[in-house]
Amino acid sequence: MTQLTNVWIAPEKIKIPDFIICGAMKSGTTTLHHVLDQHPDIYIPEKEIHFFDIDNLLEHPDFFLFKQGQWISQDIHEDPEKFWRWYARHFAAAQAGQMIGEDSTVYLSSKRAAQRIALQPKDIKVVVMLRHPTSRAYSQYWHMLRTGRAVYDFEQMIQYDPYSVLGRSMYYEQLEDFLRYIPRARIKIVLFEEFIANKAQTVRSVCEHVGVDFEALPTAAFKSHENSARIPKYLKIQILRNKWFRQLNTINYGDFLPTHHGQSKSKFNIPKIVNKAHRLINPLTDSRPPKMRASTKQFLDDFFKKELAGLDELLGQELLSLWFD
Repeated sequence: MTQLTNVWIAPEKIKIPDFIICGAMKSGTTTLHHVLDQHPDIYIPEKEIHFFDIDNLLEHPDFFLFKQGQWISQDIHEDPEKFWRWYARHFAAAQAGQMIGEDSTVYLSSKRAAQRIALQPKDIKVVVMLRHPTSRAYSQYWHMLRTGRAVYDFEQMIQYDPYSVLGRSMYYEQLEDFLRYIPRARIKIVLFEEFIANKAQTVRSVCEHVGVDFEALPTAAFKSHENSARIPKYLKIQILRNKWFRQLNTINYGDFLPTHHGQSKSKFNIPKIVNKAHRLINPLTDSRPPKMRASTKQFLDDFFKKELAGLDELLGQELLSLWFD
């Protein structure tokens, strides 16, 4: 084991999770998080932490900042103890006997997280939620648009920046990587479509996987539906805002990270002023996104059928026939 990997092994007496919801993004992970959070024997932090690939520029460009001629990055090698203390603080409120969870949806698509999770001194269990890959990509696009990261319409994003919206639906290569480091028995695959159709049955299977009593969940937990889609009223205005003010998005993470970006605490906060003004002009609505163009859906379905060939055999679970005719 190299020194590069040694820093990713948790020190003794550092709290680390018993299970991690690793993705995929826009596949029901937030709703599952909020259901499990109501279990008395589970503690799961409110926010995604992204610890096991926090240094991944390709997945987290907003975690890095070029400021006054210097790069500010998230490098655990600079101070491993600081990073592990930062990680453990997210679990500080967990009570004795509670199972500790984490929800970081980028782990599935990361090229680093699986190996680092596997290095830990406990056998961390993994929950992976998968959704029809085309539907997942389209849902992610609208999330990216709303949060300032999409600068084209959906078809243009596929043409000019395909990985940003399609990459996290490449389940075969992602799970192949996870299985290289983590035994299949420790990975629970949850289908978004089955979760929506029968939430209680799906959550029961997840509880069995992580080792808690399903019956201890309050009935009200199953009424949770988080992360409901809200879309900008005017698509073109939102795209213009995203193009002109792309740099404002980094500030959202400035004080959350182990290595701070050092953003100003001044009351005169330009990003907040700009975003507030934009929302007055272009408010978010509760409308559903428009239906995907039929030709685009067919194009992406054909693409993913080829890219995900062999997924059923890899997992020993039927998936593709449930998604594609």
